[in-house]
Amino acid sequence: MENKKVIVLLGGLNSSKGELGEISLKRLDKCLEIYSEETFVLCTGGWGTYFNTTIHPHAYYSKNYLIKKGVLEGDILDLLLSKNTVDDAVLIKKYFSKPLKYDLTIVTTDFHLERVQLIFKEILVGFNLNWIGVKNSLSKEELKYRVAHEKKAIQGIIKNGLYY
Repeated sequence: MENKKVIVLLGGLNSSKGELGEISLKRLDKCLEIYSEETFVLCTGGWGTYFNTTIHPHAYYSKNYLIKKGVLEGDILDLLLSKNTVDDAVLIKKYFSKPLKYDLTIVTTDFHLERVQLIFKEILVGFNLNWIGVKNSLSKEELKYRVAHEKKAIQGIIKNGLYY
């Protein structure tokens, strides 16, 4: 039997009114590009002061966007209400009881990809993992800030390990 293909859409920012941010929209649009009716979609993202302070989890807004754009509601798996990237991986591991039955394509942003790979490869041992780092369209200044944040986070993981 062929493995089930699942697009794992990592969460991003949304406004206090639930409007999806540019990074989230780019990830969602990439998901739409690779989605087919033989594919399931798993949206991640709960709440956090940095990315979502609304009454609904971030994944709720992602799911609604995808449905409006043509993804079948039955192809969207349960929402994973994660708080951060490590939490994404931990919840994915709990969600899939038999990891080898699934091919997971992780959709994130290009500047975030290295850290996602580092985290997911440690936590999701035994999973068939594929990666897509969506090109960002941030200003040079914003990108510089994000890349610095990612480098610092990666160095922290290398130095201290992961806690989950």
